[in-house]
Amino acid sequence: MSDFKGFSPQLLSFLDELTVNNNRLWFGENKQRYEDAVLSPALSFVEHMACKIEKLSPYFEAIPKRSGGSLMRVYRDTRFSKDKTPYKTNLGIQFRHRRGKDIHAPGYYLHIQRNEVFLGVGCWRPDASSLAKIRQRIVDKPEAWRAIVDKPSFKRQLAWGGDSLKRPPRGYSGDHPLIDSLKRKDFIVIKTLDDAALENEDFTRQVVKVFRAGEPLMRFLCEALEIGF
Repeated sequence: MSDFKGFSPQLLSFLDELTVNNNRLWFGENKQRYEDAVLSPALSFVEHMACKIEKLSPYFEAIPKRSGGSLMRVYRDTRFSKDKTPYKTNLGIQFRHRRGKDIHAPGYYLHIQRNEVFLGVGCWRPDASSLAKIRQRIVDKPEAWRAIVDKPSFKRQLAWGGDSLKRPPRGYSGDHPLIDSLKRKDFIVIKTLDDAALENEDFTRQVVKVFRAGEPLMRFLCEALEIGF
């Protein structure tokens, strides 16, 4: 396991500069800085987290690879976007379920950007079939759902993120007692951190603490999707 002692201030500094120099020429001239300040420490973090994720659940993976692993690509997909800037100005790391192949699968997430550092647990933008399964399990297991989302330690550590429908989803009554949950399009909870937390030697311990707080939700989602936890 790698010896990870927190991220350096150079990581956020590089992302700040990339934000105002988001072009291929600048990035090419600063590629080595990207490697040193962002890529290498991110891979070290993922490697350090591998055994910790294994203890959370053997079904989730921490894969320290430059591409195709837990580290999300710095290159933006601009094919269908009006924004043609080529690079992401944040660092994204996701520990996905081994059955998942994209960012919509259940996962644990770390997002790093100036004044926007947060941890996430759950499913972001699940497809229609997965969303239907999650909603149906909430209806079928209302007591189990309430036991998770109303637990004081859960609410103290985590807040709901993502989007919700403005109207009840088709097939559900607007007066259902759990309609606010059923209207969710994203089943993800987040914990916002100070930028300074990145530099703490016990950063990974803090990450694991938050991930553990979200474990009941992740277990519920995996059971809804009929995948292991």
